Amino acid sequence: MREFIIQEDDANQRVDKFLQKTLPALPKSLMYKYIRNKKIKVNRKRCEIAQRLLPGDHVLCFIAEEFFETGEDCSFLKVSSELDVLYEDANVILMNKPNGLLTHKDSNEIQDNLADRFLHYLYKKGQYDPQTRQSFTPALCHRLDRNTEGIVIGAKTAEALRRMNAYIREHKVEKHYVCIVEGVMEQKTGHVVLWHKKDAKSNKVHLYAHEQKNSQCIETSYRTLHQGKRYAYVEVQLHTGKSHQIRAVMAYLHHPLFGDVKYGAQKNQRKDFQALCAYKVHFNFDDDLLSAISQQTFTLTHHHIKARYDQLEQ
Repeated sequence: MREFIIQEDDANQRVDKFLQKTLPALPKSLMYKYIRNKKIKVNRKRCEIAQRLLPGDHVLCFIAEEFFETGEDCSFLKVSSELDVLYEDANVILMNKPNGLLTHKDSNEIQDNLADRFLHYLYKKGQYDPQTRQSFTPALCHRLDRNTEGIVIGAKTAEALRRMNAYIREHKVEKHYVCIVEGVMEQKTGHVVLWHKKDAKSNKVHLYAHEQKNSQCIETSYRTLHQGKRYAYVEVQLHTGKSHQIRAVMAYLHHPLFGDVKYGAQKNQRKDFQALCAYKVHFNFDDDLLSAISQQTFTLTHHHIKARYDQLEQ
């Protein structure tokens, strides 16, 4: 028999969801059977599959020991713990992801990535240990392409992650980017509404002026900050957050990002990647748990995009 005491990070989730995360070796069909047969109880009483757990609840499991062997994943300790931290409190952290670093690993092999760096960073600070956590692992709230630099939001607690993800879905987290695009921007500002469709095989986005089957509506605003002879330095705001949105939109407008050969940019001897940075985020909400960042704006001043633009226009 094992007993789990529900902590704040485990609360407000269904019994079955908690068990799936805490006991990954327990087959789902057996889990449901054990709940029905009262081999899994909450506070020594029969529980329901969809019952919500509260802080302090006791989950008792009268099942074989083999199902408690979780084999905690500590592979994050094999990557660097180095982070460029813009802001941090007990609930959230804002990090600057460098160009070339994956947001999440894309295979089972050990790969340097921001998500694992985040866990290693918290582990070294004594704020995360997979041996003592039951069902929640600190996580990133969104992602950036490998070759895009800039601000990424991480959540240290389950409740912070739930709230931040909800605000992102409700477009209350405003993300601003700067980029270098090819050509002269005849229209210095604009608000573009298009239909987005991604080809999984080529990992490339196609945009349309009118709705297509399986397409999604996207909105993007932009303004030209500096115009040179060959390139423009442009600020972009995403009103939706779809894969390759800025890269595809600027290419659709016949101004592909400098270095973004995939979307039509000219090849260059330096083999630059797309010149794009998520440089500013505004939290347009009021929240008691996230009060320290509510209605606040955070700006990354030490990015490389403006300096690269100045070099190109010399």
